[in-house]
Amino acid sequence: MLMEDGLSVVHLFAKPTPNLDREAVLAAVKTAEGADCQVITAAMLGHKCDVAFMALCADWRTLRALQTSLTNAGLDIVDSYVSITEVSEYAKGMPEEMLRARLTPTIPPEGLNAFCFYPMSKKREAAANWFATPYDRRQEMMMEHGKSGRTFAGKVAQVISGSTGLDDFEWGVTLFAKSPDVIKDVVYTMRFDEGSALYGEFGAFYVGYLEYLDNIL
Repeated sequence: MLMEDGLSVVHLFAKPTPNLDREAVLAAVKTAEGADCQVITAAMLGHKCDVAFMALCADWRTLRALQTSLTNAGLDIVDSYVSITEVSEYAKGMPEEMLRARLTPTIPPEGLNAFCFYPMSKKREAAANWFATPYDRRQEMMMEHGKSGRTFAGKVAQVISGSTGLDDFEWGVTLFAKSPDVIKDVVYTMRFDEGSALYGEFGAFYVGYLEYLDNIL
């Protein structure tokens, strides 16, 4: 199950069980990395989960093997999200190297250790139907959205992956930030953009910080 272009992405949110085998968890990650898979781990805050795995790979089979191995090692996968990297239709005209970076991102970005993931969709309501809005108007709103995000340059980086037909929402958004307050500020600021204020729908937020597995489990 190879991607023709870009990478498959899976976020796995887990809690340890009494049967946790730490060495087996470490071995599962190393095996995935040996199969050309990028894997990062985060210590999570709140009741939703204790550890998050974000894995990027061209082959779904590698991601599935990682998921199975983590479960067999005594982790309870309490939530997950499946998506693929993509280049937005609103990114036309961007330099080729920037487009390629969106399809094959390298994670994590250096120095940005605060971690946040949330899924989102655009509304299809009678009074606010994103997909019934003319393309030029949608592009204008996305340009505004991008301009807001660029005010946080150097403090936050994002991986936006598409999940239409793959999971419950249409996109997965992963943020890497300099500190937790930057995550709050960027999400708050961008929600005032028309594209989010009128058309955005958001799922559950997962927050924490990047950390080695040895220091989490």
